[in-house]
Amino acid sequence: MTASLLVVSCAVLAARGVGFDLGSMLLCLTCGCGLVMLAQIYRFCERDKRLAHVLMAVGLFILFTLAGATFNYVFLPNPLAPIDPLLIRIDAALGYDWATFVTATARHPWLGIALNIVYGTSLVQLIFIHAWWAFSDRIERLHHLMLTGMTAALLSIIFWACFPSFGAKAYATLPDWVEASIPLAVTPAYGRELLRLAAEGPSIINPREMMGLIAFPSFHIVMACLAVVFAPRWWPARATLYALNLVMLPATLAQGGHHLVDIAGGMAVFALAYFVARSVLRRVTAVTAESPILAARWV
Repeated sequence: MTASLLVVSCAVLAARGVGFDLGSMLLCLTCGCGLVMLAQIYRFCERDKRLAHVLMAVGLFILFTLAGATFNYVFLPNPLAPIDPLLIRIDAALGYDWATFVTATARHPWLGIALNIVYGTSLVQLIFIHAWWAFSDRIERLHHLMLTGMTAALLSIIFWACFPSFGAKAYATLPDWVEASIPLAVTPAYGRELLRLAAEGPSIINPREMMGLIAFPSFHIVMACLAVVFAPRWWPARATLYALNLVMLPATLAQGGHHLVDIAGGMAVFALAYFVARSVLRRVTAVTAESPILAARWV
């Protein structure tokens, strides 16, 4: 599925005249495919099965991240009207304003710096959790984690394609001293660039410079839910992940430039993806239980 998604996305973008930074694309592909191939070698040689699972899981995670981001760009330019004005009105009714919230964190620079650091840990957390369950040889747990993440990503992209949103940062302004006081993962200038991309589309695809297009539902919250629900049972790791992702809630708002309702959207998408993935895996398990050959291929 990952390979098909990437190939089709690249073909569609190329047909539209979009260029590719081949060096960056090949680097990502080499890392992901290299890990997958190394995993297959370990399995074939019947050496360390757990290490093979780790290499396969991390390699597929890298490849799907590239494929998903590229697939998202297929929907650019997006001529549909953004739903941000509606989300801004809902935020206002709830008493939330992104610029006011960020300005408040900037008055305590240590807080702004802490939120920035936590916001940047999402991918590292997920790679760690994938590696943990793979090395623990809990393949059913690993499959559930991976399929939930993939399903949530596709659901988020399809929803965004129909109901685009770019976050509060695209419609707000911040005092100059705020951006000078704390590091921000996204700024109003970043938001305006998203609006430009939505109107004009990309000219080149470069994995190092691809932007996070989706505001609602927040995929950072999806990743936080993945980290919490699939946290290892070893209590030091679980406690650390719980603490990080509790802080991830305000970090996503401040550093991700999100509407308040984006948080609820991310949680809803995760819940739907979790139960869809569980249902699919139960069906697969039932089928493979009747066939030793399929069962061997599944693991």
